[in-house]
Amino acid sequence: MIDRYTKPEMGTVFKPERRFYWMLEVEKAVAEVQAELGLIPSEAAKAIAVRGRFDVARIDEIEKTTKHDVIAFVSCVAENVGPEGRWVHYGLTSSDVLDTALNLQIAEAGAVLLSAVERLISILKARAVAEADTLCAGRTHGMHAEPTTFGMKLAGFWAEFSRHRERLTTALAEIRVGKLSGAVGTYSTQTPLVEAGVCKRLGLRPETIATQVVPRDRHAAVFSALALLGGGIERLAVELRHLQRTEIGEVTEAFGRGQKGSSAMPHKKNPISAENLTGAARLLRSYASSAFENMALWHERDISHSSVERVIVPDAFILAHYACARMADLIEGLEVNREAMLQTMAESHGFLFSSHLLLALVEKGLSREDAYQLVQKLSHGLKAGQHLKEAALLNSDVTSRLSALEIEGVFSGERHKRAIREHLARVGLVGGNA
Repeated sequence: MIDRYTKPEMGTVFKPERRFYWMLEVEKAVAEVQAELGLIPSEAAKAIAVRGRFDVARIDEIEKTTKHDVIAFVSCVAENVGPEGRWVHYGLTSSDVLDTALNLQIAEAGAVLLSAVERLISILKARAVAEADTLCAGRTHGMHAEPTTFGMKLAGFWAEFSRHRERLTTALAEIRVGKLSGAVGTYSTQTPLVEAGVCKRLGLRPETIATQVVPRDRHAAVFSALALLGGGIERLAVELRHLQRTEIGEVTEAFGRGQKGSSAMPHKKNPISAENLTGAARLLRSYASSAFENMALWHERDISHSSVERVIVPDAFILAHYACARMADLIEGLEVNREAMLQTMAESHGFLFSSHLLLALVEKGLSREDAYQLVQKLSHGLKAGQHLKEAALLNSDVTSRLSALEIEGVFSGERHKRAIREHLARVGLVGGNA
């Protein structure tokens, strides 16, 4: 049913009007199925379908007396339906409507979020392909390790966000259930045929076994996926923050005309988007914790989960959507300083290629232990400003096994670029001959 409608933007999904819209859709579907089964008069179902509507201000007014939002909603709808309004909500309990409508709302929000995730994945892919051959220093423990390419860095995030998309899709599919089994879930006031018929109309599956509510492990799975999505955003944001540090300067966030980085220091260009997204990820993780707390309700139900969900459901989806959109904009506008990347590599004095020098010596017959000791001795014995390649060209133990051309090849980075491009082709990111 959700596919019949133009999906609104994320903020609209969680407006009170949209929440009551889905609740009314559930009530109308229930009346239609009940009429088909002969449980209520067909005229009542028609009246509910035609005249069933709500007014948020009127619901709020009634709730001031009832202190119960669902009763206020049902009363408002019944007022508009007229005499047949007595059949609105027939055989239902509040959670039947609330949980079924909530899951429809989450499904709608999920569709909007997935479109933002898709855009981020697409932009990561495009930038990864464009920078596939852009050599830069790979780092472990914050220290230079060996060369990689900036495209390879981004390709790793492309792959990760593809996994986040799949996890989120799976969790959203798992929560596409409806629950219309009445108080404590026994179907004593409602035949399972009503639940089955309503769920089919709404594009849901009946909950396997409910208490009075849809079990909250389903919702926790969604929030786990959102938290993992946030974790991926933070991992990418932290990488970009590091690469923007003054002493590195390999990338820069887009800086608009008239933008200012500091009230005191005019020169500043700060990684504000990446920092903002790091904070957003912290919030997304906290929402997941709250969702896990909601799983353990008293007996067949209590309402301790309700106040939590009224905050975390809209907040988490709106924040996740915002974070994906802002990260996509950040990556799309990111300035890559290729010269700085090469300069950073040069400042390593060739250490980035030490592992490949070791392998080349092993290939020429030297034992791994002897090759390791030789390259380590050369690396630790460099004179001020000397390059490892220069030391290798001056060492007879190296030159007796490797030609100058072979040594040059070790330090060229071409082997790294070739291997990376071949791997990116294997995973479908670039064409094999690209």
